[in-house]
Amino acid sequence: MSDLLVGKLRGLRPLAVMGAIGVLVAACGNSTTTTSASLAPDQTLRFPSDSDIGTLDPAQINAETDVELYQNLFDGLLKFDDKLNVVPDIATKLPDISPDGMTYTFKLNPNAKFWNGDPVTATDFIYSFSRSAAEGGNAYGTDFDHVVGYDVVSKVTDWAHHQTMLSGMSAPDAHTLVIKMISPWYVFNTELALASAAQVIDSKVVNTDDANWWSKPATAVGTGPYKMVSYIPKQSAQFDAVPNWWGSPQPTVQHVKIDFIGDMSQGVAKYEQGGYDLIGYGGMGSDTPAADILRIQGDPTESKQLQFVNKVRTIWVQYSFSLASSPFKGDLQSGPAHDIRMALSLAIDRNQMVTVACANGITCSAATGGLITKGLKGYLGDNADPLAKFDPTQAKALLKSGDPTGTKTANLTYHYDPNKAIYKATAENLQAQWQANLGIHVNLAPQDHAAFLKSSTAKKEYALFREGWQADYDHPQDWFDNIFIKGGGNNGGDFTDPIVEQLVAKADAEPLAQAIPDYNKASQQMIADAAYAPLVYFKGEFLFKPYLIGAGSNNFNDFYWNEMKIGSH
Repeated sequence: MSDLLVGKLRGLRPLAVMGAIGVLVAACGNSTTTTSASLAPDQTLRFPSDSDIGTLDPAQINAETDVELYQNLFDGLLKFDDKLNVVPDIATKLPDISPDGMTYTFKLNPNAKFWNGDPVTATDFIYSFSRSAAEGGNAYGTDFDHVVGYDVVSKVTDWAHHQTMLSGMSAPDAHTLVIKMISPWYVFNTELALASAAQVIDSKVVNTDDANWWSKPATAVGTGPYKMVSYIPKQSAQFDAVPNWWGSPQPTVQHVKIDFIGDMSQGVAKYEQGGYDLIGYGGMGSDTPAADILRIQGDPTESKQLQFVNKVRTIWVQYSFSLASSPFKGDLQSGPAHDIRMALSLAIDRNQMVTVACANGITCSAATGGLITKGLKGYLGDNADPLAKFDPTQAKALLKSGDPTGTKTANLTYHYDPNKAIYKATAENLQAQWQANLGIHVNLAPQDHAAFLKSSTAKKEYALFREGWQADYDHPQDWFDNIFIKGGGNNGGDFTDPIVEQLVAKADAEPLAQAIPDYNKASQQMIADAAYAPLVYFKGEFLFKPYLIGAGSNNFNDFYWNEMKIGSH
């Protein structure tokens, strides 16, 4: 996930890899034993988010913040439960798979419908998946790259006006969907369960305004338990429970009100005053200012409402390997550009960064074991990444070697999105450390989250920028194929190395136990290339009012809104 989600699941083995590291549930009761008499009369959930909606379009969705909303508004064939098991959603059961692994057959729930009353049929899935495959080149349309016909559909440049369907999908009847693959692909269930490109949409509505249908309550039509009823960009959004929703469990929370705020300290203050019910949803629980966390930890009452969850996101400094103006391009294992990249990385004291930006390590830890987050398969080990070493003397020597006159690094700009406190704090710390340890001034260019994603990932306009990835599942493939392989949907730096490409292609086709050493070799090659400057691994922090029932988050996602109840208080 670029700050979210899914990619090509090449080489991923079945769901044994999906186990969660841990699951958090707010310790405030069990919804199965809660009577209506103990519930609050006003079932309105209120919380802030420091990120506006980027998009809710399955073909374009590309950020974790959006997914946390999106998963409550749309459905797919399958989904993840709170323990990250793949379970049926609109499908009545897991698919029947042919003995050769090439054909998946799904039976659909005949009761499923969009909130506008339109029934969900197999042809809706053919339309939705084909549209994602065609329009999601910079997002997650590659989820369907093993479906017959993807090679044709993915090349359609104006699908809205030249709708071409995936030839490997067919509908023998309204509630049977058949999907044929170009080769055995036993992880397709995992792809379909991810809240991304594989959600169903209503063609009658989308065709009226292909670009903007999702942003207007009247046309943001989904099949989920909630629907958008108001949206004011950069201000607020409200979602209401769908009356007589076709699925289960029926929503108890009737209204969800979200404020988009620029400073989460304001959100914490309003939470403490009773204006919000939780803090941390919609942003992987990493938005609370460090000062507030430390203060709350010292409060005997509020500290009981503070919860930490290990999350699976890493952030790092990304260089452009393709922009003509980039001083970082080329010179993979040696040369001036390599030396400049190494200099910037070795000039960063991650321990200082963790202290300054992460409340002395409460909300993050130094990324010293490669880009794959600590605790996940493919993690290289503590202090195993030489790029995370702090060596200002060597950094200065490398900078002198790569940029002897100082002209290449004279006007560097670091681009980032300040919607999360940690992004702003790490950016400011980078600026200070590069000035102190290298003697170079790097300009900071904060940018709105949605615009930042478009400029950094889709348009690839930046030479130096914040990059991040939140794992979708516990397998190294998720990181490599999306970010560091040529053509990867989130390869905003256009990094490519033939050695890495070969190692990853080999590993993608191997069972996990055989693949790990090859993925590790690919990681070591990227280290040799100084392909990035590692920063920190995330921890998530949440505040839950004690009257919330069923609220929580696992390593990857917030729990669904329709699982929650608001107790009397």
